[in-house]
Amino acid sequence: MTFLSADAARALSRLVELEAEGPEVAPLERLRGIRSLVTALEADPASLAAARAAVEAGATWDEVADAAGLSPAAAKYRWAGDDDAIAERQEASRRRKRDRPSSVPTDLPGESVAEAAKRLGVTAQAIYQRVNRGQLEARTIELPDGRRYKRVFTAAADDQTAPVEPATAPVEPASPPVEPASPVDTAALFRAPED
Repeated sequence: MTFLSADAARALSRLVELEAEGPEVAPLERLRGIRSLVTALEADPASLAAARAAVEAGATWDEVADAAGLSPAAAKYRWAGDDDAIAERQEASRRRKRDRPSSVPTDLPGESVAEAAKRLGVTAQAIYQRVNRGQLEARTIELPDGRRYKRVFTAAADDQTAPVEPATAPVEPASPPVEPASPVDTAALFRAPED
């Protein structure tokens, strides 16, 4: 008696037949055969039975995970406990995925770091630097469902028409510029202003 389910054994036999036919098998047929076997093996209880038997025989979860090509946490998540515990974990995961919104809410205050960076014409890293220097304010907004978003607050974010201030103020000249006396009198450009 085989340890594979009937569906997995059938998919494996079909893939072996395709392999025996050689390279003249149509590429899409090869792909169907491979994917059918992968799908059947994923649904096959043989992996669960083998993992349970290995743990009962004294194998550690690290060893089981290594044999399955998973992390120890993933192996425990898939196979630890009885059928009811596994089903409960899977249902809880499905519930979380179903209840979790798939996009960022659009009614959050301020701007995202990416939005602020785009508006100011800088990188996201530059936004974080400005926050660290105190040039911008950033807060983490936590929603009732536990999701957290970093938001940036600037005066220009509240009023999209406000001018964007540069990171450093322009240097004012020490004295007003000297206007040339005539288009030909370039020496006047270099004269010190008279008080």
